[in-house]
Amino acid sequence: MKANSTQTGHYGTTAKPFMGAHFLLDNDFAKELYHDYAKDMPILDYHNHLDPEQLASDHTFENITQAWLANDHYKWRAMRALAVDEKFITGNATDYEKFAQWAECVPYTVRNPLYHWTHLELQRYFGIGDLLGKDNAQQVYNYTSGTLQESSHSALGLLQQMNVEVVCTTDDPINDLSHHQNARERSIHPRMFPTFRPDMAYAVENVASYRDYLEKLEMATGSSIDSYADLIAALKERIAYFHKHGCRLSDHGLAQLYFFEKGSYNIESLFKKILKGQVLAEEEIEYFKFETLGHLCKEYHAHGWAQQFHLGPLRNTNQRMLSISGPDAGFDSIGDKQQAYPMARFLDDLDSTDQLTKTILYNLNPAYNEVFATMAGNFNDGSIRGKIQYGSGWWYQDQLDGMEKQLNTLSNMGVLSCFVGMLTDSRSLLSFPRHEYFRRLLCNLFGRDIANGLLPADIPHMGKIIQDICYNNAKTYFGFPEKE
Repeated sequence: MKANSTQTGHYGTTAKPFMGAHFLLDNDFAKELYHDYAKDMPILDYHNHLDPEQLASDHTFENITQAWLANDHYKWRAMRALAVDEKFITGNATDYEKFAQWAECVPYTVRNPLYHWTHLELQRYFGIGDLLGKDNAQQVYNYTSGTLQESSHSALGLLQQMNVEVVCTTDDPINDLSHHQNARERSIHPRMFPTFRPDMAYAVENVASYRDYLEKLEMATGSSIDSYADLIAALKERIAYFHKHGCRLSDHGLAQLYFFEKGSYNIESLFKKILKGQVLAEEEIEYFKFETLGHLCKEYHAHGWAQQFHLGPLRNTNQRMLSISGPDAGFDSIGDKQQAYPMARFLDDLDSTDQLTKTILYNLNPAYNEVFATMAGNFNDGSIRGKIQYGSGWWYQDQLDGMEKQLNTLSNMGVLSCFVGMLTDSRSLLSFPRHEYFRRLLCNLFGRDIANGLLPADIPHMGKIIQDICYNNAKTYFGFPEKE
């Protein structure tokens, strides 16, 4: 093993990594495009679930389990499938016991993206080329946990190793953004910006929890929310507050977008019912989401933001395990809600008054890939390059086959050269080799087409397009504030 110069401790000898320098690169064209054009481009990670406090404080992880396994429902699902007891997943086992269980599982995750991600992360951050398994679990745990105490492997150090320039966290409207302000005042690198995620502002399915949320929103704004008009005023105030702190994009997680004719329900009457603790009917809930999203999206347009819609999951399907492990623990799947018609009507409603802002549409169900790609093309109007984006492979599509399908669908039905590229969508600071994974795949697609005579062997031009997809397009599209 060749460790970084700042690493201490000893791991031992290692065989040549099976994922070598030309991993995923099938021919010389692909190799040249990756190594000469894509590899060293900075990373602008515009959507993730990193902890702002860890970044602002430059957090040091006590061990590899805390940095790597905590909150990683991808790994948790695999462990459950391999008959690991919940004690070693979300339970009260020690950090080493949890890591040892994961290490024992890794050899059996072959052909799952976790197998590649695991070994890329061990290579890139720790210089470990050995395959992780039961026999070396203790060595790897000790070595990586020791290395994480070095300044090179603090929260910011981990990102700097991956050449990360910008990270955009995901933040509720009630957040005070104090960590973002602290980071900005200290000029930390990479730069950190918030993302406005108002899902709770229209989560009226559970009236009791929604009323509790309204109280928190009142505290954040310092104003009473006694009507629906008050709610919209409060959300607009928070959008302005986020904008002041550098926010330039929003995000929404929904089963689907909604559309109703305006006035189908009296929105003030619905809000009054909620304040009284009355449960809304399903269609009333959907109308409330539709109306509220419309107000929000018009405000994003007024501020020049981009908006993201992550569409298609079926969440919290296992009620028994939800009661044990809580939400976001690996019990969500691909849903099959209707997407095309309500999405078209929702976007058209905004566009009819020229208040449709830059939009990224992420699709979870691969059966709808072509629906999303063609929908994006419906609302490009020549005002902004790639204004409406068919977003990168997300969640269950964030793997080689899913990413390749997304790229091919976008190529066939849109303009790939306008694409704003990859993101991690991760809660882990060790997940950034996913950008490398994507870049290798992207270069291989181009290299394969060049070798097959489908693209000219104009490497500088193709390399420039790849650099645009990897970084330049996103930098232009989002327009984050320049350094103060």
